[in-house]
Amino acid sequence: MAMLLKKVWESVSNRASSCSTSSIDSVTTPLSHTESSSSLGAFDRLPIDVVLQIVKLVGPKDAARLRVVCKSWRSPVSDNRLWIYFLQNYHDTWDSVFFAETHLRSGFPIQTFSSPTTELSFMRIYGQRVQARGAVIVDGGSGYCKFGWSEYGCPSGRSATFLEFGNIESPMYSRLRHFFVTIYSRMQVKASAHPIVVSLPVCHYDDTESARASRRQLKDTIYAALFDMNVPAVCAINQATLALYAAQRTSGIVVNIGFQVTSVVPILHGEVMRAVGVEVMGVGALKLTGFLREQMQQNNLNFESLYTVRTLKENLCYVAADYEAELYKDTQASFEVPGEGLFTLSKERFKTGEVLFQPRIAGVCAMGLQQAVALCMDHCHAAELAEDDAWFKTIVLSGGTACLPGVAERLEKELQGLLPPSISNGLRVVSPPYGADSVWVGAKLIGNLSTFPGSWCLTKKQFKRKSRFTLAW
Repeated sequence: MAMLLKKVWESVSNRASSCSTSSIDSVTTPLSHTESSSSLGAFDRLPIDVVLQIVKLVGPKDAARLRVVCKSWRSPVSDNRLWIYFLQNYHDTWDSVFFAETHLRSGFPIQTFSSPTTELSFMRIYGQRVQARGAVIVDGGSGYCKFGWSEYGCPSGRSATFLEFGNIESPMYSRLRHFFVTIYSRMQVKASAHPIVVSLPVCHYDDTESARASRRQLKDTIYAALFDMNVPAVCAINQATLALYAAQRTSGIVVNIGFQVTSVVPILHGEVMRAVGVEVMGVGALKLTGFLREQMQQNNLNFESLYTVRTLKENLCYVAADYEAELYKDTQASFEVPGEGLFTLSKERFKTGEVLFQPRIAGVCAMGLQQAVALCMDHCHAAELAEDDAWFKTIVLSGGTACLPGVAERLEKELQGLLPPSISNGLRVVSPPYGADSVWVGAKLIGNLSTFPGSWCLTKKQFKRKSRFTLAW
């Protein structure tokens, strides 16, 4: 302990001048008068903010040990500002940590702390996060699946989605078990070692008894497959909800542009409002890729595979703010696809994205994205589910195709023209916060919670007892 105090005193001698000009994150909990005037021995002549900077330099492990030196050190070492700094240097950004711990830590249904910086001990939160084993994250997308660890910033691998894994004629249980065994094998981890967060495509959209039964059957099959592999705890959440969490929201409308279709999902306090209605339009990423392929073939642009077309879509295509005006502009641009050479596109660049807003140009008889979202917002407004309409006026985009430049701006512009001011005032469209990995990051926020697995997960024992948990499904 003497060595620890010596280390702290050396920090004062060598770095006090530089520490005094440093700052900690703006989210702070002011110390009381008694705390700031506590006797700290030789450190009494230093401002409390400088003392915090000194303790910050010794690191979280030694800072925690300082609390047992004497009672006088407990106040500065327990100060939330110090542990906020340590959390800033942890796996996630401070904004995401703060959102997760103040909105998601209590599980589902969502409960928000009114004064989070005073009600929560971030020292305890830091300690719980450090001791956690980490979670396996599997984002079972409608196009392809992403998997990895909650401690990582992005997925470590990709695979075929479990909805299309193996022989489609085989029972769902066999396909799911085969899929999860393959994922754990690729990650080189025992299934019994870590809890898992599984994201699922939004499907069986209606609020009918048949749709509820289909969702329940899929959920039970996933739980059964994972628990038979001895996974200790399972958290299964739909992609739209996780995309909303990645945007640091618990309420809003998620526009998920999937592989086959696009779904417009209203979510209030983390729960999908199926009674309000999930709007679905029959245009997804595959339709846009197919339309670009047709345009390239008409212009005698030769390519070897659909992968090449998708690569060009992701790197050259965009959505025009004004489609008619864009037709008269020079929009030519080139991109080199490894192994296939240089490709040059012109009007195909914005015509491809325009399919979202005018499906008829691709031969699809369906309403446009702006109409589907406007319809959903109108239903939310009419339902009067909250005291005001603010909850559905944040629209979060999700999916790889939603990352095309201009989608958010165009959708917001179209909605402002379609909706009356009573609904459109305060409207905001948010691009995918973490690009194509937004859903995976939303799952990561839950997997890194200080209270995880806690109430977010179902255990094998609970599953066998058929407990009726209210989970975000």
